[in-house]
Amino acid sequence: MHPDDIATLTARIGRTHLRQRLGLETDHEVFVLNRPGAHFFYPENWYSVHGFIRHALRLSGLLARAQHNATLLQVRHNRVALPGLPAAFEGFRILHLSDLHLDMEPRNVAALCARLPALDYDLCVFTGDYRAKTFGPYDRVLNAMSKVRQSLKAPALAVLGNHDTLAFVPAFESMGIRCLLNESESIERQGERIYLAGVDDAHYYQVHNLDKAAAEIPEAAVAILLSHTPEIYRHAAHCGFDLMLCGHTHGGQICLPGGFPLTWDAHCPRRLAAGAWRHGAMLGYTSVGAGTSVVNARLNCPPEITVHTLTAG
Repeated sequence: MHPDDIATLTARIGRTHLRQRLGLETDHEVFVLNRPGAHFFYPENWYSVHGFIRHALRLSGLLARAQHNATLLQVRHNRVALPGLPAAFEGFRILHLSDLHLDMEPRNVAALCARLPALDYDLCVFTGDYRAKTFGPYDRVLNAMSKVRQSLKAPALAVLGNHDTLAFVPAFESMGIRCLLNESESIERQGERIYLAGVDDAHYYQVHNLDKAAAEIPEAAVAILLSHTPEIYRHAAHCGFDLMLCGHTHGGQICLPGGFPLTWDAHCPRRLAAGAWRHGAMLGYTSVGAGTSVVNARLNCPPEITVHTLTAG
């Protein structure tokens, strides 16, 4: 990153957060096996696994179909009943995009950009994982994100995932995508407000800070949390968030018939791996993602764009 960007981010998120994030990014470029204390195995960095999965799909005759499936985006509508929602936000729609992996396959990006202009929403949120690898060059990611941003017609907020670099922040914000790094943003309508908080990646980097993210949110306000992964659902619920939007799991991406995931790469119950869920008083939604990871293939788990409609219920 440019020294000016580093100075700006240091003042904004603190020296410790910045150093941890950038240091772990460097570690991530070196190791295929993950650091102690987090997940042990990272299939996205173990390229023999990629080849094995592609070869197995090819032998089964499913590869072409699975690749085509990755372009068949489903638009899902989720009604979210939030008691205490200000009247001005009745019917407020949030477009939720997750796990785009923009440099994985150009056809997927083209399919996404083709679907976005027809959608009706008031705010767009991204819940992380914008590149395919977890390290290396990212010019293709920024070029593709620029195309996605041009296809959007509302303000946009974003958080980073375990595939992402802190260097995305100044680039995204120059496109008009506000990144939340353990921060919050208020949305105002007719003098009333709701709050959206976002945490940095809690899966690999583990530099999320819910206390800092919620620090400027009034006690009685409706608060929505953006997190790349659902893994922090318990802590988020006890922090008093009303709704948590996340991704990361891909819903399994290659699933058994009926959408049953073989794996979801997250330390959380399977019920949190895809779709709407609840923990205590907090509602949640885990997007299965609009892109693909490891291999460009989807079976029994179509990619999704989600529109959440808020209501007092």
